[in-house]
Amino acid sequence: MIGYGVNFRRGLASLTAAMGVLLVASFGAAAQDHRQNAPGAFDFYVLSLSWSPSFCEAARERGNTGRSTQAQCSGRPYSFVVHGLWPQYERGYPEYCKRPSPRLDRNVMRGMLDLMPAPGLVYNEWDKHGTCSGLGARGYFETVRKARASVKIPEEYLDLASPKTVTPGEVEEAFIKANPGLSAAAIAVRCDSRRLGEVRICMNKDLQFRACEQVNRSACRRNQIVMPPMRGG
Repeated sequence: MIGYGVNFRRGLASLTAAMGVLLVASFGAAAQDHRQNAPGAFDFYVLSLSWSPSFCEAARERGNTGRSTQAQCSGRPYSFVVHGLWPQYERGYPEYCKRPSPRLDRNVMRGMLDLMPAPGLVYNEWDKHGTCSGLGARGYFETVRKARASVKIPEEYLDLASPKTVTPGEVEEAFIKANPGLSAAAIAVRCDSRRLGEVRICMNKDLQFRACEQVNRSACRRNQIVMPPMRGG
């Protein structure tokens, strides 16, 4: 009986501990989920500007000939294009905040092709990120356009006719110089193994530049990167 009592108490203690873990996990999930993927409940935006020649060069190397690649890489010579305007938390980000996503009107999509040169990209950005903005489709893409208009592309990157080797710091500095109020704490340069990929700029909901520690931690750490020339260069 004594042995049985000891085993029973041990078993009860283990069960209690396990229930405690489950309760803590459930509470933690609830604490996180109170705004997880809730439309409009986020802290700031990231405007992602993709260096289109890098995207096209990498797509050719992978043999990617899909519609989005053809739309961006076989037309006019793009430089920086809008990858997206992404709602962010201070840590992490929401995505796919409405399932199914409200259908995006084709006319709205077509109206964005000057900034986001592939229909598939526009549709995907609406489904994954736009639905988290708390705005309707027209309002969201109007905000994308305003965000893009608030950032001036450095003059030396507007018509790049030959490959250019740069450091991530040089790209940051060029954008900071061209955009009063932009600081190094609000911009991050992304790269692949050798090429410039994107420039990400953090903005408040009113589209003013703001610092973003977590976005900065994912910045390119390479000493030098290449900017492939624009198509036809």
